This record gives sequence, structure tokens and C-alpha cells, in this order.
Amino acid sequence: EVQLQASGGGLVQAGGSLRLSCAASGFSFDDYGVGWFRQAPGKEREGVSCIRTSDGSTYYADSVKGRFTISSDNAKNTVYLQMNSLKPEDTAVYYCASRPGTTARAMAQTDYDGMDYWGKGTQVTVSS
Repeated sequence: EVQLQASGGGLVQAGGSLRLSCAASGFSFDDYGVGWFRQAPGKEREGVSCIRTSDGSTYYADSVKGRFTISSDNAKNTVYLQMNSLKPEDTAVYYCASRPGTTARAMAQTDYDGMDYWGKGTQVTVSS
């Protein structure tokens, strides 16, 4: 079965860290754009960070620059999002999505229907 599996969310205090994982099964991440998106209650979906797995190029939203790091392990078909210095405003459901041969910046601008696959969300809650 072809799918993306997002995991790693949880409850953490402000200033803490979490690492999210997005694992692909049924296909290879050799040359994909993979992105992390988040949606908080009452807010629109936001592109947080994206990567092109073939060359490691990345994109970060201004709100997370310097705090979040995206990386890919193509041998494991997994993309990670290391989130440090978490803030209460980072609280949201985080989703990963993929699209073949797409640059990191283009991933952040791609709408829901333009993605190849979406993983189920993982909840991140940051308490103050």
C-alpha cells in the first residue's frame, strides 16, 4: 500500500523539542518534494518546512527559521522535522505531504489537491 506515515507529535513545554518523522511506504523518496504543513484550530493550513530529497534543498517559513530543521534519509524513505525552542503558537496538527520532482519552495506553495500523498496528522501541543 502506498502511504505516508507521520509520527512524533506530543505534548511539550515551551522551549522544548520534538522530532517528527514522515515515512513513505510503497514508493521511494528518491526525487520528491516532501513538506510539513500545520493547521491550528480556526487557522488556515501553513507550509512549515519542505525539502527536495534529491538535492537536500530546503524551505522554511519565517515563523520557524532558526528553530526547525528538516532532513531526509532516503535509504529509510523518511523525512524528519526537528523542532527546537518550541512556542505555544507552534501548537497544531502537523501533516506531511509529497509530490514528485518538486522543489522545496514550490512544495510550500502547492495546494492540497496538488500533492501526491498526504499522511495523517500528528498533534503537537506546546504548553506555556
